[in-house]
Amino acid sequence: MLVKFLKLSAVAGILFSLLPAYAAPKKEYTHRDFTRIASMTSRILARNHYSNVPVDEKLSQKIFDQFFNSIDPLHMFFTAGDIDKFAAKRSTIANDLMNGEYQFAFDVYEVYRSRYARFREFTGKMLESDIDFSINESIPADLTKEPRPENEKEMFELWRKYVKNEILSLQLSARIEKEERPKDAPSPVNPPKTPAQRILQRQRDIGNDIAQKDKIDILGILLDSMAQTYGAHSDYQAPKLSEDFEIQMSLSLSGIGATLTSEDGYIKIVELVPGGPAELSGKLKVNDRIVSVTQENGESTDLVDMPVSKAVQFIRGEKGTAVTLEVLSGNSTAPVKITITRDKIKLTEGAAKGEVKEVNGVKVGIINLPSFYMDFDAAMRGDVNARKASTDVLKILEEFKKQQVQSVVIDLRSNGGGSLPDAVTLTGLFMKGGPVVQVRAKNGLEVERDPSREIAYAGPLVLLTSKLSASSTEIFTGALRDARRAVVVGDSRTFGKGTVLRVESLDRYSNWFKMNMPAGSLTFEIAMFFRPGGSSVQQLGIKPDIQLPSLTEEMNVGEMYLNNHLPWDCITPVKINVWDNDLETKIAQLKENSAKRIAENANYQAFIRQIELYRTLRDRKTISLNEEERYAEYKREKQISEEAEKLLKEEKNTKDAGDVILNEAICIAKDLYTLSIPNK
Repeated sequence: MLVKFLKLSAVAGILFSLLPAYAAPKKEYTHRDFTRIASMTSRILARNHYSNVPVDEKLSQKIFDQFFNSIDPLHMFFTAGDIDKFAAKRSTIANDLMNGEYQFAFDVYEVYRSRYARFREFTGKMLESDIDFSINESIPADLTKEPRPENEKEMFELWRKYVKNEILSLQLSARIEKEERPKDAPSPVNPPKTPAQRILQRQRDIGNDIAQKDKIDILGILLDSMAQTYGAHSDYQAPKLSEDFEIQMSLSLSGIGATLTSEDGYIKIVELVPGGPAELSGKLKVNDRIVSVTQENGESTDLVDMPVSKAVQFIRGEKGTAVTLEVLSGNSTAPVKITITRDKIKLTEGAAKGEVKEVNGVKVGIINLPSFYMDFDAAMRGDVNARKASTDVLKILEEFKKQQVQSVVIDLRSNGGGSLPDAVTLTGLFMKGGPVVQVRAKNGLEVERDPSREIAYAGPLVLLTSKLSASSTEIFTGALRDARRAVVVGDSRTFGKGTVLRVESLDRYSNWFKMNMPAGSLTFEIAMFFRPGGSSVQQLGIKPDIQLPSLTEEMNVGEMYLNNHLPWDCITPVKINVWDNDLETKIAQLKENSAKRIAENANYQAFIRQIELYRTLRDRKTISLNEEERYAEYKREKQISEEAEKLLKEEKNTKDAGDVILNEAICIAKDLYTLSIPNK
């Protein structure tokens, strides 16, 4: 099931109402409860969402389609004929929900229950027969983009190929592991399960979960589908146990240091916590999908189609214990196994860090800022020493001043946002006063300005961004770029998250509706951010002055890839204090110098080979179901990857040669200082 992620600690401009944690209710929800929850959720969205979407036939059609895609994202369990049977609701479901009518959700889910039971029977019979892996046939690489089967005959054929692909992937994984295992490696304590055993166990677990799904959770899928049609970051969450609620809101994997979501049936890596075991391993990356988890005792668990809240129970664990993840990257032909030793995730690892490097006689300070963090609890208590990003960066800049740093790079590539007030404060460290962001809500427009007239650093400044740089990061970057205070380098754009979210407990309305059962919570967009220059960061993000080749550039990530995202917009610019009227001229020279360096840099060229491999995997339209062909593809992929890694190792001239993007940003900062010297 497709589940969007929302990491509250790293999203700018989120407004909270009290979100009480409830134990699982002891009594059953009644028809009256369902009616009021459906009506209440629908009306709050219709009246308060920033998009002002009218409740009409068009909205109904979107809700209808989204609901089926939420239940069946791979288009495997509902045929076109099934959809036609429910077609009458396609034009009325929005108004039905406004009026508290919800039976559609239960009727559709009952078909899904029945269909998945048939799929399990089909799989069991198929696994009892001989399967020929020498036939030249294939399956689409992305089933979410394929049309639904027209009838049962086409559905059964899709099932056959899907199960065959699962078996083949597991067989290849075992084959590769056996071939690449060191000769002196000890044998597993417990014999591994066969592909058939793993598939049957996975389907049994999924089938049990489907069969036992509570009605409030089924209604929650429909209400969440409705919320998603209003905006990409809008969602409804049905009531949960307090621990499950906390896990789903933070999406933090204790033990390995990664942030994940559930997408199209896979557990997907969203972010690696700086300094955590996953990042330090160098083996996991954003967008990787975790297929299974194996504990030290050899116990293996498949995670496909498992909810995030349940998956983390198998990934987290005690410090010092090892966990083996079976991971798929891109559209790779076979999963690879990655072993990571769990550790305590130290929050200080996510704090700003600074270092100084000298390039051709120029001292460049590098600040790695992974988020706009703030100790909100301490700040609410009035603690003037509450830790926050702007305070830590100020200390780093003061240290740079002592070391006579001449140019600065701020690495924002993995910065997903955070505290909006602190982003405003941080902007003020680099320019005197002036507008930082404009915020437009239904009831008007406000301009956030830097309140300080003091500057902490006035020298050349380079901001390094990527498609993962989002929200507060885009506000910070946009303000400095509009004022011509900084040169932006990195991917072709930033993430494009330009909305303010409100997270609201529906239980606060329970008295109005005379309810005593938990009603869940609702998240929705209530405002939009705009740069001082008038352009929104929504959808399109921020374009760099100098684009650098990178792996994240090749990833289909960002607001524009989210369904029902709000469109880009613009408003009247406000008066901006321009820092450097000659910056555009300097950028032209910086761009020319950078292109020449990259072309002559063996490290970067090796890195580009790896990018090309990723692009090949990403763009693959089909996946072969012929074992030898799949195995040959794996070998080709591995050879290209190893050749690129070998070049990187052979050509390393510095300890940081592997981060070719940061190294190039440092060189650009050096050039910017040179161009900024008077009379140059």
